[in-house]
Amino acid sequence: MFITRQNLSRRTALKGIGASIALPFLDAMLPAGAMAQGRKPLRLIAMEMVHGAAGSTAYGIKKNMWSPAATGSNFDLGPTSLKSLEPYRDYLTIVSNTDVRNAEAFPASEIGADHFRSAAVFLTQSKPKQTQGSDVFAGTSFDQIYAQKFGDATPIPSMQLCIENVDQAGGCSYNYSCVYTDTISWSSPTDPLPMIRDPRAAFDQLFGVGATPEARRARRKDDQSILDWVAESVGDLRRKLGPADRARLADYLDDVREIERRIQKVEQFNQSGEPRELPGAPIGVPDSFEEHAKLMFDLQAVAFAADTTRIFSFKFSRDVSNRVFAASGSTAAFHTGSHHLDRDERITDFQKINTYHVGLVPYLLDKLKKIPDGDGNVLDNSLIIYGSAMGNSNLHNHKRCPLFFMGKAGGALKGNRHLKAEDGTPMANAMLAALNGIGVDINQFGDSTKPMDLNVVQS
Repeated sequence: MFITRQNLSRRTALKGIGASIALPFLDAMLPAGAMAQGRKPLRLIAMEMVHGAAGSTAYGIKKNMWSPAATGSNFDLGPTSLKSLEPYRDYLTIVSNTDVRNAEAFPASEIGADHFRSAAVFLTQSKPKQTQGSDVFAGTSFDQIYAQKFGDATPIPSMQLCIENVDQAGGCSYNYSCVYTDTISWSSPTDPLPMIRDPRAAFDQLFGVGATPEARRARRKDDQSILDWVAESVGDLRRKLGPADRARLADYLDDVREIERRIQKVEQFNQSGEPRELPGAPIGVPDSFEEHAKLMFDLQAVAFAADTTRIFSFKFSRDVSNRVFAASGSTAAFHTGSHHLDRDERITDFQKINTYHVGLVPYLLDKLKKIPDGDGNVLDNSLIIYGSAMGNSNLHNHKRCPLFFMGKAGGALKGNRHLKAEDGTPMANAMLAALNGIGVDINQFGDSTKPMDLNVVQS
């Protein structure tokens, strides 16, 4: 690594044999890294959670299980599945009562296949072609529209992450290709993007670890850390930094090492011969859903801190998953629980699962808020989307679908809002407004009719 006594480039990296660690923003990068004269870098995370929400049922609406009773800014999150977001309500924009019509069945042949096209619709808001062949067709997804305009500003234009198994090939059910349920990211209507399930694979991609698979395996066999590979560069850089930058660098490298340690711990257990809850999963995938989600959140946070990429899509689950989330307090398998037969007690039980999933999001928000970014923090300059293209999964409908945004998106979102759309409003209207807010000047997205005002205070 070559560093002069001049200002550091924002793209300075710690380099070693087979590894490269991008740096967090440091004072030494001013003025080159200052964004005062240009557009602030906005980060995007688009998360899909399948199976809709208990709050999309008639009983759930009555009990405010997803969206609060009041619109505007004086709403109560207490009864809702979003109650864990209360500390972040100033970053929260809830959009309720929108529909995703392009996930509905049109011809009779599509009836019953809602689970097998919903993921393809969520971020595209477009109708997927019913086929089990290679001639798949959906739409360009929200994250990739943003990446095509701004992704070239970072070493990795975008990354696609997931939790559940998404490597099924060929046809799934109801004459739909498995690719429609395997990803939420489409670089074009005909080009679905693969998603990374293994935290180790995501880590190695972010940090360029190992020139070859053999080199990566050798490092893991010796239980070496990526920091060992760049130790000389770290020492050289530290000697040239002021006290504040040295402390910031130390905190960042500690975060990287802690993530690496946790991945190593998971791999060691999964190779120990102990029975696994997920016997077919890669060795880097934790059996614990919560640990897996938090590892993926941590990777997103360090990527944003180092500006390695600004764009993630994150598929939180997979349609028809029957995983049991015991930590939620429900013993029902996920898909089974979502088919609650419209019974009040079973809807209430399904809400426990919804609440558990949303309750993991503050872990990510905490991480992003702690990362300095200009005169604010990364959460100020991020847009996080969380939602589903399904509403009441017991009916396989796509009405009153769950959706909320987090972050200020560089000032495009005011936060502390609950917006209830008029009946029949496409979710695409909210998505279009969000795209416009983060710098994508388009007039149409999916089946949108007009952009929604995401900052209005409804009475």
